[in-house]
Amino acid sequence: MGCGGCTSNPEIKELEQKEVVLPKDGKIVTLTEHAAAKVKEYMKAEKKGQYGLRIMVVPGGCAGYQYGMDFEKESGKDDIVFEQHAVKLFIDKKSASHLVGTTIDFVDNLQGSGFKIDNPNATSTCGCGNSFG
Repeated sequence: MGCGGCTSNPEIKELEQKEVVLPKDGKIVTLTEHAAAKVKEYMKAEKKGQYGLRIMVVPGGCAGYQYGMDFEKESGKDDIVFEQHAVKLFIDKKSASHLVGTTIDFVDNLQGSGFKIDNPNATSTCGCGNSFG
């Protein structure tokens, strides 16, 4: 996914870890029911039915950080693990500090389809929405 004109920020070398203050319900992100259905559909297509979804923040992109998602079989030692709509979610503690309160939805419209991430912690975003600061 290109961002047309975006370049990575060479000043960002490592993901900053802020103290994670978990919401009372323990959910760092909210995965909508529609997004969860798409995740399960993709897991089935890739024969990864027993896997979970890793949601991460990594340095890069034109605004400083970018989102990543991948399927994982097991959690890591520094992961926060919870489940929503029968999808197990893995978020490492460094990423968690940047994701508290985030909603992940799946949109399907004339402009395209994909996961839409609404992060209240983002102070700036890239024009394509794949990078934030």
